[in-house]
Amino acid sequence: MQRPAPTQTVLDAPRGNWVDQRAPASWRPWLRLSRADRPIGTWLLLLPCWWGVGLAMIVDRPRWIDLWIVVVCALGAILMRGAGCTWNDITDREFDARVARTRSRPLPSGQVTLRGAYGWLAVQMALGALALFTLNAAAVLLGIASLALVAVYPFAKRFTWWPQVFLGLAFNWGVLLAFAAHGGTLHPAAVLAYAAGISWTLFYDTIYAHQDTEDDALIGVKSTARLFGAATPRWLLTFAATAVLLLGLALAATRPTPAQAGLATLGLAGFAAHLWWQMRRFDPDDNDRLLALFRSNRDAGLWVALCLALAGLV
Repeated sequence: MQRPAPTQTVLDAPRGNWVDQRAPASWRPWLRLSRADRPIGTWLLLLPCWWGVGLAMIVDRPRWIDLWIVVVCALGAILMRGAGCTWNDITDREFDARVARTRSRPLPSGQVTLRGAYGWLAVQMALGALALFTLNAAAVLLGIASLALVAVYPFAKRFTWWPQVFLGLAFNWGVLLAFAAHGGTLHPAAVLAYAAGISWTLFYDTIYAHQDTEDDALIGVKSTARLFGAATPRWLLTFAATAVLLLGLALAATRPTPAQAGLATLGLAGFAAHLWWQMRRFDPDDNDRLLALFRSNRDAGLWVALCLALAGLV
């Protein structure tokens, strides 16, 4: 395990992030491997979980266990996003070394050894399992099932032009898990919200992937950004409209009261407006803007989670 100089940073991490500024120097390679210096991925994994809690409260009723589910989902998102990123960097270490934006990451830059990365992966997965096992049996089974999606995702860009679909399948699984953790069963609303989340992931990760289209073409990595090219704006509109429609159907499936429907619709309207704002600002040749738009999806998803929670508490 190599120890980097305190000043060593990762190129695609936000400037002045807490890992570079405040974390002990010996911790930084491991935190960078988990993308702790880029929390947007944790948010995008967590927010569908909170959607699931909100939907469950509308369908059923609020329960005290929901508070614990919210906490476990937050812990799980941190740990399993870190584990997923570690696994992704292990499988992509040779690709990352050939791309300017990623060659400063811990593995290709030598901040962490391959053996050390596998050990860190095991630690994060073990802690994630401890959190998961505090939930009911249905949630535990769904959590275990999600590991297959996490394992396959890093390889998807090698065999399909649609790796963002696999990311969506994995990143939105929390809707199902959190809903099941509430009452032990699933519901059409949770399944529809899961599908909405997948479409939303296709939207935001296509924006993100446009940062790497040239490098991806050189090394032979596939993505929806490369597939769509100049037609990307039309596809983004399709994904956004589909996400909004499916999320609206999920809300309708909960059979909300008028007060609940009003709050939930407010969340849906804000979500739709935010996606429209992103499409209006999309510029495939401006990497700084692409990254800013991608990160802004935290606010879009958080608004939905907040409105669903309020609706569930009415």
